[in-house]
Amino acid sequence: MPMHTPFQIASRFPQMGTTIFTVMSKLAADCGAVNLSQGFPDFQAEPALFDAVHRHMLAGRNQYAPLAGMPELRAAVAAKIEALYGARYDVDSEITVTAGATQALFTAIAALVHPGDEVIVFDPVYDSYVPAIETVGGKAVHAHLRFPDYAPDWDEVAALITPRTRMIIVNTPHNPTGSLLSTVDRQKLANLLRGTDIVVLADEVYEHIVFDGAEHASFCADPELAARSLVVSSFGKTYHITGWKIGTIVGPAALMAEFRKVHQFNVFTVHTPSQLALAEYLQDASRHLGLAAFYQQKRDFFRQLLADTPFELLPCRGTYFQLASYRRISDRPDREFAEWLTREIGVAVIPVSVFHHDGRDDRVVRFCFAKQEATLLAAHERLRRLGG
Repeated sequence: MPMHTPFQIASRFPQMGTTIFTVMSKLAADCGAVNLSQGFPDFQAEPALFDAVHRHMLAGRNQYAPLAGMPELRAAVAAKIEALYGARYDVDSEITVTAGATQALFTAIAALVHPGDEVIVFDPVYDSYVPAIETVGGKAVHAHLRFPDYAPDWDEVAALITPRTRMIIVNTPHNPTGSLLSTVDRQKLANLLRGTDIVVLADEVYEHIVFDGAEHASFCADPELAARSLVVSSFGKTYHITGWKIGTIVGPAALMAEFRKVHQFNVFTVHTPSQLALAEYLQDASRHLGLAAFYQQKRDFFRQLLADTPFELLPCRGTYFQLASYRRISDRPDREFAEWLTREIGVAVIPVSVFHHDGRDDRVVRFCFAKQEATLLAAHERLRRLGG
């Protein structure tokens, strides 16, 4: 029996419910559905990574790491960024290890967005950004990625910038759409921001998962934008260990100093032996350089499976998510369709309207294909009931 609270709580967020990822994963479990909704792999990292954690634990490396993270890991991250993007970040003042990307994003917003400030985000927008903005008294201003290719309209962005604009949040490769920002997009944004004090918060957690020979247009790689950007990455996404909740954020020293003022009291530091193990694991660059081919094989396999269903597949240029239109199957709203698909067909997906602040519904759902082939085949077996 839940405990009774003897007073009324004045909620900061009375309209805010449980995240759709929790809702759909619970529904999948309740219904015995194949869960292609929440974005996590159902396969393991290499044993060498776990062995390294255990070894560091046994060696006594179990006390607090420095606020910024273990020097070994920060040095490995700096070397990787320089090798990939040609950018040099100072190990001591410009790199911080975080408790996952979500904490990095929230802390960056809390550190830099003041009450009344505006933050431009792009719909469909990942669901953690706007609550973080509103928690610190900021206002989210919504630009749009245009269906069906989900490209930004930079003229629209220019029109949304005001003297109150403090930050723009970009996400590439983009969740949920699988679209990419190009170097041309990056240059157009740089042109818009020149002469302003606007900060860019770049969510690049899928940086290594780009397909068909495309290159990730990291904000680290553009010196002009890097000077005003905090760039977030995720070991969880890269190494199939989402439950470890370890990420990094890099940026110029002045911005990082502000970030660390909040970070020191909101998290302080993260799991020491895991950081040391990741520092070792990063030494073999093939582990992240091979990720695009690894996931492209899964993307292509999944798209081939769905070819004999009525779903219409949208382009997937990056991430491990595949969007699909279900207009040939149903005219239900997407949230209702996702629940029906989970209960009646036995495959859980995410309705894309939940990423739009105005509930825009293009009758599109998101599948996660970061799964073993057996899992994808099991989902396909059920989806075939929908007919070709």
